Amino acid sequence: MKKLKNEKELVKKAIAEGLKYAEKRDIVEFKPTDSAALKIEFIYHLLVFDKVIQPLPEDQISQVTMKHRLAIWASKLK
Repeated sequence: MKKLKNEKELVKKAIAEGLKYAEKRDIVEFKPTDSAALKIEFIYHLLVFDKVIQPLPEDQISQVTMKHRLAIWASKLK
């Protein structure tokens, strides 16, 4: 897995866009006290369920790989 140049910023963008996506679908409302790890996991699984992104192999799912996959997704957004 090759680290992206500005991965931290892309992960922040992915969380923001993922929250908008989830709230637009009326699936969930996150509280400000919810952790970033919880948000990342939820957004990853939601996007995989909706077939927006490809799932990772089961043995490779971790916070780091989910962040990376979301960063790639965010880099392709306008």
